[in-house]
Amino acid sequence: MNNVQTAIAAIRNANNDELNQIIEAVKLQRTYLAKTTARALTVGDLVEFKGRYGNTERGRVQKINPKTVIVDAGHTRWKVTASLLKVVQAA
Repeated sequence: MNNVQTAIAAIRNANNDELNQIIEAVKLQRTYLAKTTARALTVGDLVEFKGRYGNTERGRVQKINPKTVIVDAGHTRWKVTASLLKVVQAA
């Protein structure tokens, strides 16, 4: 059994208080990943991400917020969670 299957099994056996603790841990980990990724980016980087409907969008970083990044994709600007971005070309 791998880590994900073990975690799912533990979640299925958890009571309400334990589920709340798990949810809080997941939120904290997502915040940590987003902030870590945002610190690694610089304005002008070329990035890509999966947009709505599964389309891959490419654009340049315009602004970096603590957890989100504004990406200019030419035809539109996206406010994207930093952990969803992949650097294609550094500035």
